[in-house]
Amino acid sequence: MYRMTDEEFEGIVSDALDSIPDHLFEALENVIVTVADEPDDDQLAAMDSDGAEVCDDELLGLYDGLPLTERGAYYGEGDLPDVITIFKGPHERCFEGRERVHEEVRKTVIHEVGHYFGNDEAMLEEMGYR
Repeated sequence: MYRMTDEEFEGIVSDALDSIPDHLFEALENVIVTVADEPDDDQLAAMDSDGAEVCDDELLGLYDGLPLTERGAYYGEGDLPDVITIFKGPHERCFEGRERVHEEVRKTVIHEVGHYFGNDEAMLEEMGYR
């Protein structure tokens, strides 16, 4: 299993966010991206949802929110931010080596951002992010 520091993993997630084209990154509204060591019970319960990215029985990332395509005219008035969570432990267990983890974190981040924009699993797979 490949191990890294929290700072190193957060840097990889930051690099992945930096790789998103500016016009898409600037369109992100009312969403935060966070890093966690492991998913909690509620997040694990969402593992079969459209917003989850998995590897075997590991939850790599999760989008929890209302996709852009489903937001109405009154969205944002008191709504909590959507949350994209990227999980460190599952990435370490599923992928060997820094370069492979870096590549897979990038895919996971883009996958979850894709859910924010309303892309379903089939579309994300077609684009190579599944």
